[in-house]
Amino acid sequence: MGIRGLMSFVEDHSNEFFTDLKLRDTKIVIDGYALFHRLSFNSNLELRYGGDYDSFADIVQNFFESLFACNICPYVVLDGGCDISDKKLTTLKDRAREKIQMAHSLSVGGSGYVCPLLIREVFIQVLIKLQVCFVQCFSEADRDIMTLANHWNCPVLSSDSDFCIFDLKTGFCPLNSFQWRNINTIKGTQNYIPAKCFSLDAFCHHFSNMNKALLPLFAVLCGNDHINLPIMETFLSKARLPLGATSSKGRRHHRILGLLNWLSHFANPTEALDNVLKYLPKKDRENVKELLCGSMEEYQQSRVKLQDFFQCGTYACPDALNLGLPEWVLVALAKGQLSPFISDALVLRRTILHTQVENMQQPNAHRISQPIRQIIYGLLLNASPHLDKTSRNALPPQPLAFSEMERINKNIKTSIIDAVELAKDHSDLSKLTELSLRRRQMLLLETLKVKQTILEPIPASLKLPVAVSCYWLQHTETKTKLHHLQSLLLAMLMGPLTAIINSPGKEELQEDGAKMLYAEFQRVKVQTRLGTRLDLDTAHIFCQWQSCLQMGMYLNQLLSTPLPEPDLTRPSAFNTLNEDIWRHTKYGGTLYISRLYSGSLVHGLCQQLLASTSVESLLSMCPEAKQLYEHLFNATRSYAPTEIFLPKGKSNSKKKRQKKQNTSCSKNRGRTTAHTKCWYKGNNRFGLLMDENLEEHSEASDLE
Repeated sequence: MGIRGLMSFVEDHSNEFFTDLKLRDTKIVIDGYALFHRLSFNSNLELRYGGDYDSFADIVQNFFESLFACNICPYVVLDGGCDISDKKLTTLKDRAREKIQMAHSLSVGGSGYVCPLLIREVFIQVLIKLQVCFVQCFSEADRDIMTLANHWNCPVLSSDSDFCIFDLKTGFCPLNSFQWRNINTIKGTQNYIPAKCFSLDAFCHHFSNMNKALLPLFAVLCGNDHINLPIMETFLSKARLPLGATSSKGRRHHRILGLLNWLSHFANPTEALDNVLKYLPKKDRENVKELLCGSMEEYQQSRVKLQDFFQCGTYACPDALNLGLPEWVLVALAKGQLSPFISDALVLRRTILHTQVENMQQPNAHRISQPIRQIIYGLLLNASPHLDKTSRNALPPQPLAFSEMERINKNIKTSIIDAVELAKDHSDLSKLTELSLRRRQMLLLETLKVKQTILEPIPASLKLPVAVSCYWLQHTETKTKLHHLQSLLLAMLMGPLTAIINSPGKEELQEDGAKMLYAEFQRVKVQTRLGTRLDLDTAHIFCQWQSCLQMGMYLNQLLSTPLPEPDLTRPSAFNTLNEDIWRHTKYGGTLYISRLYSGSLVHGLCQQLLASTSVESLLSMCPEAKQLYEHLFNATRSYAPTEIFLPKGKSNSKKKRQKKQNTSCSKNRGRTTAHTKCWYKGNNRFGLLMDENLEEHSEASDLE
């Protein structure tokens, strides 16, 4: 995120440092990380409930449609994994701590900005659907963005103050003054987006025509993401920096102003650096000089030519190539088909588990998905001999060890996790794609502890989310209740409902039922946003589910998607379905676009199911949605703990008897047991009757 305080400093001098633009008919290089954060935090989205991904997807789509309307051709560049040198580790830890504090604030009703866990995946899915060109860099993207923008002579769109330091030919447009929601028209025909463009020439002119080449030294002296040396305080305290005009923004702005005025007296970086070192103890000078010069290099041209990727599909990053990684891995990373999580695990053997809005008094929500990560680490163990030296810098000499940066209470801790040693044919990453689909799918489902037969009636695009839900249900630490499971499955119906509404040829009665149910779900969602108090235990349970889904997706991607990638965004209005779409044998991932999780809806449904609403009454207005729900519920219920199906008020003795009778069920995962189903008779809140033999069996049961 660049130099703290610099962005607000230059914006305080907006009239001097910025020019007005009417942006149209141009390419633009977009900092993807900055964009999805900006859209997530500045669009009035609900952040407490784990992500309203449908609403976020709408906003992303609207943003790019505004660009298209002005004939602006976007190229999105995303950050990849952490830098090989790991020089930002201190910054990453500081931000992780800040995120924990903000997540805690949100969890108790305060304010804060925490991106939902799957926001990046949703963002990429929208880019793919809209056919927006994008690339995922091997590590940090700033230099690559600058180099590409200068090659194409087009502006950069970001909120990172580092772009005030880069020498950009066409300038830098800050996101907070990019008025994409306010398209204007010239002469009634030509659309444009009002924007402001930072002028490096005007900036340097303001400071006595300072040499532009001095700005990288200014950045590292001021303290950026790559360097923050305590010893520099010695220089800053002794140099008696000229402040110029007084600033109202406190110490940080005073420092920025003083440094810029001081540096403006020097002709070039060498002269300025020599003067900086004079203020330091002699024993520290060489080491500090080396660190400062290395950090200043971060503002020079990149050797990566992203134009080759966008024009020819080839991505060549020298740092990545030197590591000797398999070609298919490098291609998948560049195309965003593998997450930076995988890159970090490969290169540094260290991953960061991002904090959600969860219960800070419980173990972090990612603990539940650790077994999935251990399989991922096992697949990455022997990627390349060139990686050994790199990763050993961050870890003790343990051949199976990976480190995870995670939340412990309200702080962060690095835990050492051992990878699972896999069979020989799974331990060569370069040949992983050569394994048959069946074997890759088998490894995925064995990791999730799910039988393939249970997924046969499930639509292709929902197989992975259902398998992940089965994994989630098998872990007793989740403390899952029936209404949690029901709410998740009901929320998965939003996609199909939209598909019915937008599908031609449907009978009016079917369409009306779908519209009624969709409207009811929307009402629940809105009502939840209007001040419903967050249930921390429920939030934690759904954070655990999202962690399972995230890691399930990453493992699925690493195995070259033996199950279709779940679609996290809302269904497109132009998508149509054939007449057999609702027959489970005809469901296909290419036709059905699911919307998996809307936090406000899921939490709201939990409240309703706990109060008075039943699943049966909700779904009675739309038989087709009811049928899909039955398939989803049938697939997941045999993996759930028996106790979640017990009606309230049953005695402990009957619960113990039920547990004993259900022993055979736990040994026979994958089958639907009549005994489990009988708990649903007479209590619609707990589920739906899904078998014509249920009535007969319930009469023979001893539950009464």
